[in-house]
Amino acid sequence: MSLLLSLTRGHRWVLFTAFVTSLISGFGNAGLVALINQALGASNQRLAILGEQFLLLGVVVLVTRALSQTLFMYLGQRAKATLRMRTIHRIGAASYRYLEKQGASKPLAVLTQDLDSIVVFFVNLPVLAMQGAIVIGCLSYLGYLSSQIMILAVVTICVGSLGFRMTHKKALFHLRGSRKREDDLIRHFRALFDGAKELKLHRERKRAFIDDTLATSVEAVRVQRTRGYVLYAAAASWGNFILFAFVGVVLFVLARIFPVDTHVMSGYAMTFLYMIMPIEGLLSALPTVSTARVALERIEQVNTDLPVEETQDTVPAASFDSLVLEGVTHRYFRERENEMFTLGPIDLTFRRGELVYLIGGNGSGKTTLAKMLVGLYAPDSGRVLLDGQAVDEAQRDAYRQLFSVVFNDFFLFETLLGIGQDRVAGLDADAQALLKELQLDHKVDIANGRFSTLDLSQGQRKRLALLVAYLEDRPFYVFDEWAADQDPMFRDVFYRRLLLELKARGKTVLVITHDDRYFHLADRYIKLDYGRVIEEGSGAQLLVDRPQSGHGDINNTLFES
Repeated sequence: MSLLLSLTRGHRWVLFTAFVTSLISGFGNAGLVALINQALGASNQRLAILGEQFLLLGVVVLVTRALSQTLFMYLGQRAKATLRMRTIHRIGAASYRYLEKQGASKPLAVLTQDLDSIVVFFVNLPVLAMQGAIVIGCLSYLGYLSSQIMILAVVTICVGSLGFRMTHKKALFHLRGSRKREDDLIRHFRALFDGAKELKLHRERKRAFIDDTLATSVEAVRVQRTRGYVLYAAAASWGNFILFAFVGVVLFVLARIFPVDTHVMSGYAMTFLYMIMPIEGLLSALPTVSTARVALERIEQVNTDLPVEETQDTVPAASFDSLVLEGVTHRYFRERENEMFTLGPIDLTFRRGELVYLIGGNGSGKTTLAKMLVGLYAPDSGRVLLDGQAVDEAQRDAYRQLFSVVFNDFFLFETLLGIGQDRVAGLDADAQALLKELQLDHKVDIANGRFSTLDLSQGQRKRLALLVAYLEDRPFYVFDEWAADQDPMFRDVFYRRLLLELKARGKTVLVITHDDRYFHLADRYIKLDYGRVIEEGSGAQLLVDRPQSGHGDINNTLFES
């Protein structure tokens, strides 16, 4: 009952109505059995009255059953939508660092499979309520026919419930275990798509991943879930055995001890036979309650585990004069080196309207520094000062609104979400010119804030992400190796046209780059090495000190930061 109340908060009257109509339908079914039994020995005049009652009761059963099923289906879909949106909001409010560390497998499983289990539970609720009402109604009718039969039925139900409860506990254990194993399975399913290239290029890797890793996980889930459902089947069989034992004792033992007439005995037999299907339906529907309980536990666990950032609903700054990183550090574990890596302490100042290049070897921490600069990571120590004021945890969300970023592992949404309709509707002349200059005008149209297609090459998608950042029109831009996989023509557009135009408009721009042929365009550069700033200076001076290599990359190491 607590499960129902927690899922239907705010719609208790709907739940009450659904239950009442289910019970009416169930008791009505039991009433139909009683009318049929009475009709077997009734006179013609009595049959006419019973027929009218049968018709009326049949209509009531039909209407209440349809109404209860509709209401429970409504409650199920509403509960699913409510739980889904609550989890989505929780994910949206969680810290980026946590989301990056934990990955998407478990939340995705919760948002799909576990929520579907909740819906199945509500679909089966009318069955549980109606079949339960039928069983209670039939038992009541048996009690009306014979009090001794009623007492035996109650004892039988208690014995059956005890056996069912013991088996149910073990079945629930296996269902919980199999659900946890499915988290790993979903993670492997994602790897099957994300690592498709690597699997295709290495036959033994594909065989090992599919036949060993995936097959082992699939088999583990199958075995444990099968055990759970087999135990539920055993519990249902136990219930049937108890029922037939009850029927046998009544018909062949009690009937001899307490003699009854033929009419009453036929009532026993008919009621017993009619109860078999409702009891089987009741027992078969009970596992959905356990599955829903496991699903709700997992949903609540995911919501509890997601750390919510403390934020204030403040208006973000439209501009700034200075942004200072004062002794900031950030520590994280690098699996490749199997050790902790420390970025910082970092002391840097950014001013409005300057163009800064961030350079350094691969693995030096450039992207991590960018994530800390834009507020995705909170510094482990030190502070960030915006126009002299420290940015605390509550202000970090408003602080992030200063930045428009295109990371190397960017994501492109299908619509221009959150961008003012005045810019979306018109796409001003500069944006139209940029769209054409990036050679996207023949590939993509933008209508009502939606891209006509995202079926583009990686380079084209990155150019489209650049356009989105341009339209955001924020005071600080960060580009993480944007030009790394672009043709020379598009690199020229990026470095010589877009970056300089953003600077002319008073924007601060930080570019993570290896393109040494464009270093002279920067106001200044910052060089990072092993998490520390080791060098700063003007872009022109860097070009003098380090002549162009011709290939646009001053570092030839293998891995990106």
